[in-house]
Amino acid sequence: MQADKIAHYFNLTDKVVVVTGGSRGLGFEMSRAFAQSGAKVVISSRKPEGCQHAAQLIEQETGQACLPIACHVGDWDACDAMVEKVYEQLGCIDVLVNNAGMSPRYESPATVSRELFNKVIGVNLAGPFRLSAIVGEKMALGQGGSIINVSSIAAVAPSASELPYAAAKAGLNNLTEGLAHTFGPRVRCNAIMPGAFLTDISIAWSDKVKSALGESVPLGRAGKPEEIVGAALYLASEASRYTTGAVIKVDGGIAFGS
Repeated sequence: MQADKIAHYFNLTDKVVVVTGGSRGLGFEMSRAFAQSGAKVVISSRKPEGCQHAAQLIEQETGQACLPIACHVGDWDACDAMVEKVYEQLGCIDVLVNNAGMSPRYESPATVSRELFNKVIGVNLAGPFRLSAIVGEKMALGQGGSIINVSSIAAVAPSASELPYAAAKAGLNNLTEGLAHTFGPRVRCNAIMPGAFLTDISIAWSDKVKSALGESVPLGRAGKPEEIVGAALYLASEASRYTTGAVIKVDGGIAFGS
């Protein structure tokens, strides 16, 4: 009986969960976990074929309906259209996961064009703001809900090669706390702040980077994509019903500024 009660805290049966950037990497792992917990998952990313493929995989594996909707979150009109489509087809959004992100490489800060800077801010900060604003208002007027922003350890420990990205993620941390005040008490807003994870991006890591991770991370390694799931399920479910405005590190123990 006690085990059933504990499991109930993490039960997402019939909840509608929207995950941006959900077709691969951490977004895909979270989407799959939400579906395994009973949620109706909406997978959104920029490329329609990626959304469709990920949705099919999750449906086949879990038996749960998974709706693919392409959306470039840097485009506010596209954000509005995606939210409208979800409400038309599923009636509500119970959990919004702002996971879509980008961190393009550049030769030096001076080579970063205004177009590139705006694109990075648009995807990592402006898009989550817009989606949270329109979905948060609907949640607050309805049955409430949970907004989860996926930040990055770069927000507090930026490297020299990711300055626009790091600035955007720092803004996302700030936005998280502000949204918690704006839409509380019916809506909770929290952030997950991942460190280095072995997603497709890690394929390009040099041996030097991998060695540095082993030395700087107390757990001695980068994270496996499925290791983001615990924090995501906690923040999406009733288990976190008294948690809002929090930024949760999932980085193997890296100290701020290390």
